[in-house]
Amino acid sequence: MPRPLVLTETYPPDRGGMAQSCDRIVRGLRLSDEVDIVHFSRRHAAIERETHERGMLIRCPADDDPGHWINLLWNELRDTRPSHVVAFGGHVPLLAAPSLAAWSGAPLLTMIRGNDFDAALFSARRGWILRDALSRSALVTAVSRDHVSRISALLPEVPVRWIPNGIDTTEWKLEDHDLERAREWRAEHVAPGRRVLGLFGQLKSKKGGSFFLDALRRAGCDGRFHLLLVGEAEPEMLARLLSIESAASWTHIPFVDRWELLPFYAACDLVVIPSHYDGLPNVLLEAGALGVPLLASTAGAMPDLLDDEAGMLLFRAGDPHDCRRAIEAAAAIPDEELRASGARLAAKIAREFDATTEATRYRDLLRDTARNRDAGNRTPLQEQER
Repeated sequence: MPRPLVLTETYPPDRGGMAQSCDRIVRGLRLSDEVDIVHFSRRHAAIERETHERGMLIRCPADDDPGHWINLLWNELRDTRPSHVVAFGGHVPLLAAPSLAAWSGAPLLTMIRGNDFDAALFSARRGWILRDALSRSALVTAVSRDHVSRISALLPEVPVRWIPNGIDTTEWKLEDHDLERAREWRAEHVAPGRRVLGLFGQLKSKKGGSFFLDALRRAGCDGRFHLLLVGEAEPEMLARLLSIESAASWTHIPFVDRWELLPFYAACDLVVIPSHYDGLPNVLLEAGALGVPLLASTAGAMPDLLDDEAGMLLFRAGDPHDCRRAIEAAAAIPDEELRASGARLAAKIAREFDATTEATRYRDLLRDTARNRDAGNRTPLQEQER
């Protein structure tokens, strides 16, 4: 049976979409297999090992001298025989995984989420780490078809597989109290006749936030929208908000826990994802699974979920003219059509992007790439250590 070793910088108690994704994938795999995790974090002061149900958790420091801690980590791991070594989330896993996989005699799997590729590829300091991990991988996964095609074009000899994020729609749903809180919030904050546009997560220029606010200010839809921003906002974003008050009213709510987001999603008429580049944001699945339609760029996995039926609410990433056109469409689209768009998206996510399907895809990947792990198939390094 597969027993992968997952290296990550994003795992609970960390917050944010990457940590949620890692936790969801590990929990899905542990329903049938054992999974070991190495969590690199600056909050750890020493290497510590805990035994969990269906796997272990190793906490490993991550500071300005990662080589020191990776060498100490190998001392901890050298007697283990993982079926795979998996790099997920962050540059330290990408740095460590190729060597640990080779020394363990295990295939290397590199899981690209979006920013791991988009930001690291053109970094003078980290670009070589990414390329080395990709080129040494038995298989690479990506959450968007766009990343699959771009990685394949760069490294045609490396197999790349599309495995999008999933969401558990049996848990992630609106209850009556969520809907009631949403109605109360709208009654208190939103003028009649205005549509609520929600922006969730890290609110910063790199995610297209300032770009979208500029487009909204120039769209000619003054008085049609109220912006609901939920998450940590850069000072530049807050300054831009002050400049658009004549075009749209707004409310900013700092970061809240995931389950507290439900009433705020329910308060939205549309959720906005204006990314210049992206993977498959959890916000897309969270909003869509609740039937909230999207006003989004074509970055990353957005076109994988938002098909031609929602084409009027998609805009070319980074194109201010097309963004203004989509904003105008969001103001004009009839309520019934907007609700129907959200219902179609919710049905598609439940059918094709649920967490069970995601876990099955990763389980199949592990079995497809597994090597014979019996005692007769030792690596030269392991043979020397007998």
